[in-house]
Amino acid sequence: MSCYQSTRNQTINITETEAILQGISKEGGLFVPKELPKMDFELNALLDFDYQTLAYRVIRLFFDNLKEEDLKGCIAHAYDEKFDTPMIAPVKTTQTAHFLELFHGPTLAFKDMALSILPYLMTTSKRYEQEDKEIIILTATSGDTGKAALEGFADVPGTKIIVFFPEEGVSDVQKRQMTTQKGENTLVVGIKGNFDDAQTGVKQIFADQAFEAELAAQGFVFSSANSINIGRLVPQVVYYFYAYGRLAQEGSLQVGEPMNVVVPTGNFGNILAAYYAKCMGLPIGKFICASNKNNVLTDFFEKGIYDRRRDFFVTNSPSMDILISSNLERFLYYMCEGDTTLVTEFMEDLRTKGYYKVTEKMQEKMQLFEAGFADDETTLAMIKKVYEEENYLMDTHTAVAYAVYDSYKTRTKDLTPTVIASTASPYKFTGSVMCALDKKYETQNDFVLLKEMEKLLNNQMPEGIRGIETLPIRHQCVCEVTRMKETIADFLK
Repeated sequence: MSCYQSTRNQTINITETEAILQGISKEGGLFVPKELPKMDFELNALLDFDYQTLAYRVIRLFFDNLKEEDLKGCIAHAYDEKFDTPMIAPVKTTQTAHFLELFHGPTLAFKDMALSILPYLMTTSKRYEQEDKEIIILTATSGDTGKAALEGFADVPGTKIIVFFPEEGVSDVQKRQMTTQKGENTLVVGIKGNFDDAQTGVKQIFADQAFEAELAAQGFVFSSANSINIGRLVPQVVYYFYAYGRLAQEGSLQVGEPMNVVVPTGNFGNILAAYYAKCMGLPIGKFICASNKNNVLTDFFEKGIYDRRRDFFVTNSPSMDILISSNLERFLYYMCEGDTTLVTEFMEDLRTKGYYKVTEKMQEKMQLFEAGFADDETTLAMIKKVYEEENYLMDTHTAVAYAVYDSYKTRTKDLTPTVIASTASPYKFTGSVMCALDKKYETQNDFVLLKEMEKLLNNQMPEGIRGIETLPIRHQCVCEVTRMKETIADFLK
């Protein structure tokens, strides 16, 4: 039977359905499996599994309290025709790289891979736990989680969803995707601050016991759709197994050989899912953690010190503009072998001093990870280079990952077959991507450039953003960080 505990309190032992509903532990810790499961199928099977079958075989190992028919029902509803390819997460191979395309869902970003299934996992968990309160999904977003969560939870009975995003820190397309969201149970709020401000504000609200009691009396209970929710993280493990199967199928590696993984990251959830896959038995060699100019994670892996006391940069890869990487807390838990007292000390040091330093033993265990970063100019240069030389168009976040991988390969001469997580469609960042190709596009807005990109690629614009510039704005709320709690209370009244 699956058992989950908090990264900050090892005495907490709850089921996956309780962990999914709570989202975050009462003392601020994140839920982790007490023991990471091992894969119970042969690697050869990855050549034959379709995505839905593989999702069931992987997710059930984490969530074995769910009945087979319930979990299969969640998967069937999640990974269906809303994705524009039956493969769900295809791998595109160019001359120099393998791109795991995670953007074929309705909102054109990798968040769809988990947020398509989370509403079903949550409503199933609500039934198992006989929870009669209305669930309030509270989420901070750096651009993509928000829209994917809104899309997943819009008009889901028994839920409301409130999304906070940095008003000046997302692309025009991302902002329009969120502010035009339909659904009577949705609220989208721009905050006057950056993503870290939004994420910290949400965490403080989760930890506010008086506010929690006040809402409980009104029939509401909080949960999260961020990757701090274990129900968000676990479905992401699946696509690394799927990518390995695709590389084996096309002959890029032999079954049993290692595969490297490159992930553009800010909040560390996506690359943590790859680490989970390795712990389960997938032969992953190196994890290459790619950051933009907000390179706090690069410094962490190089020096063993996590230090958020630095300038915050707004970059052309906005979903990675993060200085406080929430999911790194789960990684620390594994690196210190489940010492929840030590994790709590690290998190308290981060809160009060702005930094923490890991032990030498932890730093030794972290050698599986390489890290690097790319600034805006390098990112744009890589978009242009790969398009002109390989006829493959990357978004800015994928370009950060490619740049870091290119540098790693040059430095190490490591030719291990490598998958780059392509986390968003270039259609989400048309301004930056098109200007990378030609400066003539600099004077045109993102919505005009959607049509220019469609011409360039000779293909149909994804349905998720077709005509987005003409949709009515439904959410115009903007608030100070200090007013987030009041904004929630007003909406729930």
